[in-house]
Amino acid sequence: MAGSELIYRGHEAAPAETTGYSPKPSKRLPWLSRSARYLLGEHRLLFALVGMALASALFLLAPPPRPAGSGAAAEAARFGVVAIVVSGGGALVSPHRSGMGGAGAVVMRPGSVGGKVPLGLRRKGLRIVVTGGAGFVGSHLVDRLMERGDSVIVVDNFFTGRKENVVHHFGNPNFELIRHDVVEPILLEVDQIYHLACPASPVHYKFNPVKTIKTNVVGTLNMLGLAKRVGARFLLTSTSEVYGDPLQHPQVETYWGNVNPIGVRSCYDEGKRTAETLTMDYHRGANLEVRIARIFNTYGPRMCIDDGRVVSNFVAQALRKEPLTVYGDGKQTRSFQYVSDLVEGLMRLMEGEHVGPFNLGNPGEFTMLELAKVVQDTIDPNARIEFRANTEDDPHKRKPDITRAKELLGWEPKISLRQGLPLMVSDFRKRVFGDHTDAATTASASGGAGSS
Repeated sequence: MAGSELIYRGHEAAPAETTGYSPKPSKRLPWLSRSARYLLGEHRLLFALVGMALASALFLLAPPPRPAGSGAAAEAARFGVVAIVVSGGGALVSPHRSGMGGAGAVVMRPGSVGGKVPLGLRRKGLRIVVTGGAGFVGSHLVDRLMERGDSVIVVDNFFTGRKENVVHHFGNPNFELIRHDVVEPILLEVDQIYHLACPASPVHYKFNPVKTIKTNVVGTLNMLGLAKRVGARFLLTSTSEVYGDPLQHPQVETYWGNVNPIGVRSCYDEGKRTAETLTMDYHRGANLEVRIARIFNTYGPRMCIDDGRVVSNFVAQALRKEPLTVYGDGKQTRSFQYVSDLVEGLMRLMEGEHVGPFNLGNPGEFTMLELAKVVQDTIDPNARIEFRANTEDDPHKRKPDITRAKELLGWEPKISLRQGLPLMVSDFRKRVFGDHTDAATTASASGGAGSS
């Protein structure tokens, strides 16, 4: 009752209460399906048609696409993607680790269109680290790798290496130089490791024998650890010194050697033997891809002028008009290979399928007196020979048997001593006389300063 007595606060009469059931309004266009009625309701069909018209107009007014290869290949290369040409004429773009491309990995040529196969397949460059890459052999190896189109990282502490050996690569985006000692670990992402870091001449490796053996052992351990972490192939440059003063002649890879473990050369000889042991243990224990090269005497441009090795000694002495120093009776024998032959052998070994070890050397054998005669004929026929007492643990004979390298690598040296020596002499002549000019200029300047 109280509710019925309430006064409706509006000025109009209160709406009458609805009672009973009110039926639904009748459907429009009842003969159409439910989905069709939904589409027609509230102008939905009109809005859809307008949207399609706008999209078509934008598509027609958009600029034409760039030719295939100008953008796609660049973007693919930028993000480490390789375009692989398939037999159907199209191109499949697949992610691929940089540096591991095979024969089917190509980059689309600018201006090419879909459906056309490039005329040639280009090898994708690898990312390679060369320890000791600023040294004599290492710098020549870097030259070949750069020429091939690889990206090269040189790691060197410049104990015997020189920046001048690689300065011509400065500014090349595929070249990088890191001053670093391999006895300390380093983290890099690479596909291959050429481990050359270690002083190789008696003058240098006897200078600090403890550091020499640390370089051979700890340095090799660090590089093997890097190879294991990143899955890189590892090549160790060992030496003919692992044969010591050999009782077998010529030396084959199966010969275990005759090495003095406590001599003055042992830091190098035994250090390299231990490095070979570590390399094979990683190969067997960690399934690491490894290669081992045993390098015999090598000569050529960029050798250190006063490093104590016989070829560089004779050439520098003959150019300076000094006597050629022959140690002992001069009947010791050595074999000498030109540096380009060695580099070819190292690259074939790395790219091949055989672990090694492999002897890499020139089987042409010379006594020290015969070598002195070749130097006299090349530089100065009047150069004198001076005999001195022989050095400790100096091997009497050294000659490689390269049968294995011939058969499995298809490698043998091409350049004879009489062909290669003039090339080395030309390089030494520039450096020796340049050094003398600089020294004379410095002396003259200092003398003038003192007199004033």
